[in-house]
Amino acid sequence: MAITEKQLIDELKTGRYKPVYLLTGEENYYIDVVSDYFENNVVDSAMRDFDLSVVYGRDTTMANVVADAKRYPMMSPVHLVLVKEAQDIDTKQWETLAEYLKHPSEKGVIVFCYRHKKLDKRTAAYKAIAANGVVYETPKVWDNQVPSWIKSQVAASGFSISDKATYLIAESVGNDLGKIANELRKLFPLLPPQGNIDEGLVERQIGISKDYNVFELQKAIGRRDPVMCNRIVNYFAANPKKNPIQLVLPVLYGYFLKVMFYHQLENKSDAAKVLGCAPSFVQDYAVAASNYKLGKLATCIGYLYETDLRSKGVRNSGNVTDGELLKELIFKVIH
Repeated sequence: MAITEKQLIDELKTGRYKPVYLLTGEENYYIDVVSDYFENNVVDSAMRDFDLSVVYGRDTTMANVVADAKRYPMMSPVHLVLVKEAQDIDTKQWETLAEYLKHPSEKGVIVFCYRHKKLDKRTAAYKAIAANGVVYETPKVWDNQVPSWIKSQVAASGFSISDKATYLIAESVGNDLGKIANELRKLFPLLPPQGNIDEGLVERQIGISKDYNVFELQKAIGRRDPVMCNRIVNYFAANPKKNPIQLVLPVLYGYFLKVMFYHQLENKSDAAKVLGCAPSFVQDYAVAASNYKLGKLATCIGYLYETDLRSKGVRNSGNVTDGELLKELIFKVIH
């Protein structure tokens, strides 16, 4: 059974440590959370110069990592070796770890932060880690799960958040959990106990306009409202640093995909779950689906692809600005 981040940290709080931990998976946020806990809690701050070794995979060897783990701690319960970017250690060197784990030091703890890819489970090193330590594989949080993740993080901190504020953050920041967590940390100190995050607070502190944002642009596109679309796009064009086209296009791509999903749902009562949105937002997708047939949605995605290439200079657009590209895109989409 897979261990969760909370279960792993709760176990560490007991002071019972395994000789080796492998933190791996696609979601870097959780790797950072657990790694930070190790770095800030296992060795007392006064003894970190002696009993904590922080190394990077590209700058070390597995032989050096093992040698550090064998060092006897001065005043701490263990000598902690934190290996960041462990995926950069040459694959052949991991056999050294497998040999070490046959008789690991009772006072050494190695933590591998293995990002972006996974250690081959067929290797002796992986099997040795699984047998002698802990493999924590971070769960992937998909785009449609981000709103519920935001709500859970806010609730865990003792606060609440409105649906609109949740989706403003999700649509504007994207699915980078680290960035979302940083934005939430800006908001928490501004709230009273058990306070609520609303769209006004998000607008003031994160810099997302509650009236002129990509979320409202989606709604205006769904309604085929040219007046509101033009107002929002003009605002984007006047504030390109706050609303870069490179962030707007992926959000619109996700939006059109969700409308396509809604079209093909046999049971529309499942829409909120499938689309990863609050039930109150399903009506917006229903309106969009009534205004855009599947063929038109596919064409709109083609427009997005073309605009993306032009914004990156892959296809010549002359001296056209990103704002002008976006205006042209939205005109094509709603007409």
